[in-house]
Amino acid sequence: MGAPSALPLLLLLACSWAPGGANLSQDDSQPWTTDETVVAGGTVVLKCQVKDHEDSSLQWSNPAQQTLYFGEKRALRDNRIQLVRSTPHELSISISNVALADEGEYTCSIFTMPVRTAKSLVTVLGIPQKPIITGYKSSLREKETATLNCQSSGSKPAAQLTWRKGDQELHGEQTRVQEDVNGKTFTVSSSVSFQVTREDDGASIVCSVNHESLKGADRVTSQRIEVLYTPTALIRPEPAHPREGQKLLLHCEGRGNPVPQQYLWVKEGSEPPLKMTQERALIFPFLNKSDSGTYGCTATSNMGSYTAYFTLNVNDPSPVPSSSSTYHAIIGGIVAFIVFLLLILLIFLGHYLIRHKGTYLTHEAKGSDDAPDADTAIINAEGGQSGGDDKKEYFI
Repeated sequence: MGAPSALPLLLLLACSWAPGGANLSQDDSQPWTTDETVVAGGTVVLKCQVKDHEDSSLQWSNPAQQTLYFGEKRALRDNRIQLVRSTPHELSISISNVALADEGEYTCSIFTMPVRTAKSLVTVLGIPQKPIITGYKSSLREKETATLNCQSSGSKPAAQLTWRKGDQELHGEQTRVQEDVNGKTFTVSSSVSFQVTREDDGASIVCSVNHESLKGADRVTSQRIEVLYTPTALIRPEPAHPREGQKLLLHCEGRGNPVPQQYLWVKEGSEPPLKMTQERALIFPFLNKSDSGTYGCTATSNMGSYTAYFTLNVNDPSPVPSSSSTYHAIIGGIVAFIVFLLLILLIFLGHYLIRHKGTYLTHEAKGSDDAPDADTAIINAEGGQSGGDDKKEYFI
């Protein structure tokens, strides 16, 4: 008997799961909103909409259930709250300069029968303050351990701290979180320790605050550190390849923190030391072969000393060309150039004469063919003298 009585209930459940049943249960008079997140000091817009208003107006209330707007009518005297849009189907308001106290659930209501409401949760992000680095008091010696602390307050939710030295990430302690006295924001802190080297002298140690309210623009603080270390030195000759008779400077380039203030020059096999001075250069006004040898420069500071060595080999003097030989060379070059021009001129002149001589001979040959030869002229002359004689004599 129990099974047949349950059949109507099963059919009712099936209809409620059907698509048609879902449409039947839809309430067009139910307003809807969205949750909002805003950074402290920013502006948030609360939007409430309804499909069927049933001739009723929408209303916004704050977390304390104080009415902010009823339709287009202001209900609470707070100049930060302004009307954005008011229609029968929508009521939108804005809250500017949002404070942490403004966080909470805001209610949109429509006074139908029954009254229908929708909730909008407003989350206010607390902006973290610029971090503060402590722990660095004075210069550190090479290979000592540096310990720095970083702290930032006012974040909500709690921010994260990271460390960096130049482009290198430093792995500090896990960020510690402590609630502020207002009960809404948090103070975060972190420490980092590392052994310093001479390459860290002048380096900047950076603490960064990472928080969603900053939108990728992290707030940072840096601390420049100073590292004291023993000096180093390098000897550099000027000129690089000295020759006998030249002037030579040996520069002792010292580096350290503090910078070396004293330089001692020695030559192996020579006593006493050549020079002790605050200047870095050892000067040879006129090099001799006897100056060849190994020289040492000891750079000294209150952190210690360092000796650099340089082997000097004095080369033979370079041949200096005399002024007369230079003059002769210039004259020889000019003469060679003139001879070259004359050769070019002779070649062109010879070519010209050859061409014109051939033309002259050709014309002379043509003139001899047209002129009468001597024998023909004699014959013609005698024939003229004989006149009417019948008998003519010809001489050939």
